[in-house]
Amino acid sequence: MVKIAIAGGGGSLGQEVIDVLVATKKHDIIILSRRDAPAEKSDSAVTWTKTNYSVDELTSILQGVNVVISFFSPSNDQAEAERAQKALIDASIKAGVKRFAPSEWVTKGGYENMAGYAYKAKTRRYLEDINKDGKVLEYCLFQPGLFSNYLTFPHQTYKHITPIEMVFDFQNRRALIRDGGEDDHIVLTTAQDVANVVARAVEFEGEWPVEGGMRGSRLSVRELVVLGEKIRGGPFDVEKLKMEDLRSGNCTSSWLPVAGHPSIAPEDKEAAAKMITAGMLLMIGTQSFDCGDEWNRLLPDYKFTSAEEFLARVWKEGKW
Repeated sequence: MVKIAIAGGGGSLGQEVIDVLVATKKHDIIILSRRDAPAEKSDSAVTWTKTNYSVDELTSILQGVNVVISFFSPSNDQAEAERAQKALIDASIKAGVKRFAPSEWVTKGGYENMAGYAYKAKTRRYLEDINKDGKVLEYCLFQPGLFSNYLTFPHQTYKHITPIEMVFDFQNRRALIRDGGEDDHIVLTTAQDVANVVARAVEFEGEWPVEGGMRGSRLSVRELVVLGEKIRGGPFDVEKLKMEDLRSGNCTSSWLPVAGHPSIAPEDKEAAAKMITAGMLLMIGTQSFDCGDEWNRLLPDYKFTSAEEFLARVWKEGKW
């Protein structure tokens, strides 16, 4: 049995991971939240703990905890997300927690191109500094690339993960790519695989890798478009955007993915769509979603679901 504390467990991916951990019937799980516990009765293996994310309070809560997993999503408050995650790290060390997973869950880098990810880069540097003179805290940057589930919009393919519109729009057979970016590579992994890997990682007997990449599939932009055409049964309309326009935020395409995150106000959605689209294509252009396969190699008996298998099941067979 492993005692696990989860910060940000009310978020979509956090809930997916909690469901898998609970289903193992092996672990005690503490959900850390600023909110009161929900009115509905939770599973007996799960304890909801309200916290203000001070180091002293967290240190007390984390006594006896083996693994802390963070799913912080800052919305518009980067500074608070950075502060709270730093406090969580400091408290983990003071409480003797063995393993820590910061709020990563996407990419191996390129955060300068996506403002909403800035706090992740600062957390990485903080963890590096802590261990620079010797290991103080074992940690892993879980990096699955993009969720294959996002390419099934508008079909919801998992209980908690909400599908979002992407620059690769399988529903309408169209794509936005950067000019000259056909050979950029992207890793696609299902949210289901991410949750299953985390469930195995908390029991993993070896040392966690710092770089914790996982791959369902690794495809070039060209290969992904061809796959989309194969699965959807027709050609994709591909629009190319110039790097200088993307850097200036001037997305001149005939369409943009809708910025559907609930934290974005309706009046801000158009500006947010331009910013997110530019950031996404710039990150693809810097190979930021070309994550490693560390967990694939560490868990050789686990079968990851390929993008083709998953997307064909949804789009051709109607199964999700």
